[in-house]
Amino acid sequence: MTDKQPHQITDVFPYLRTRDASAAIDFYQRAFGAVEDFRLTEPGGRIGHAELKLGATTIMVSDEYPEYGIHAPRESTPTGSAIHLYVQDVDAMTQQAVDAGATLIMEPADQFYGERAAKVQDPFGHEWLLGSQIEEVSPEEMQRRFNAMFETGEEEC
Repeated sequence: MTDKQPHQITDVFPYLRTRDASAAIDFYQRAFGAVEDFRLTEPGGRIGHAELKLGATTIMVSDEYPEYGIHAPRESTPTGSAIHLYVQDVDAMTQQAVDAGATLIMEPADQFYGERAAKVQDPFGHEWLLGSQIEEVSPEEMQRRFNAMFETGEEEC
């Protein structure tokens, strides 16, 4: 690892590969209030790189480039990851995302770990967890609640 970091990037951030980066950028702006910093568009029209801000967080987006092994998720192939976005109002942001074209996976609900949370999938195959803290929960209490959840068979989270 190096101590040098480019411009404003200081943390781990998602790099979302999509089948239509221009449409994805538009969706992220409408659904989550993202602000585009810049994009690099090749002469053929594909977006090779774009940076968006969600609050203080940077997300990067590109079109897929199969010829370089860069693939976007497919509906039949889950990504194996999710983006967890903290928001002020989970219910309102969930509705805004759905109105913009996201698929609702899990309705907003209070969770054992002290968040109100919802899950949506964007039209490009990426899963988003929308959350806001509703209470402080110690790791010990979280573990107790986690165990109790499995004892009652209510594993959705």
